[in-house]
Amino acid sequence: MSAPTHAPAPATAPAATPAISAADLLDFTRRIASDPELIASLPLDPEGRTWIRLDGPGGSEAWLIGWPPGTGTGWHDHAESRGAFTTARGHLTENSLAVRLPSEGWQSLSLTPDVDRTRRLGAGTGRAFGEHHVHEVLNESATEHAISVHAYYPPLPLIRRYSRTGPVLTLEQVERPADWQ
Repeated sequence: MSAPTHAPAPATAPAATPAISAADLLDFTRRIASDPELIASLPLDPEGRTWIRLDGPGGSEAWLIGWPPGTGTGWHDHAESRGAFTTARGHLTENSLAVRLPSEGWQSLSLTPDVDRTRRLGAGTGRAFGEHHVHEVLNESATEHAISVHAYYPPLPLIRRYSRTGPVLTLEQVERPADWQ
């Protein structure tokens, strides 16, 4: 009788870094938005948006942003990054499209009338979204600054900026991290 043979134990693969979900990002932005000391530390400019880069969870990219009255982002998306934002002070309005756009290979699209969505987000209210989410964020107040916390995972590889005339959405510009950091 031969001696029993033993197969070598299988090699253990290194644990994969867990992906950060949009819900995780929303939890983070809500927690940061409720920190009055951090919110008060953001310098506000009456002429333009201000921001501070934050350390987000699990290697995500995060920002604390001040919005003077009447300012906004314009239509844009965050490419393959999912994200979330929470209003910490004031009110923000998000206009978004309830449609997934092709990620490349187009310059102009005609949208159907049923794709527009609008949300008004007061202090403490947040929103999570998936990849390729097209939206614009606005501070529609004529007199008050708004402040919000935003987080993205993976960190933003690019931002695509769009113009919109009625139902026509047109790709205008692609920004890379070097353009905003």
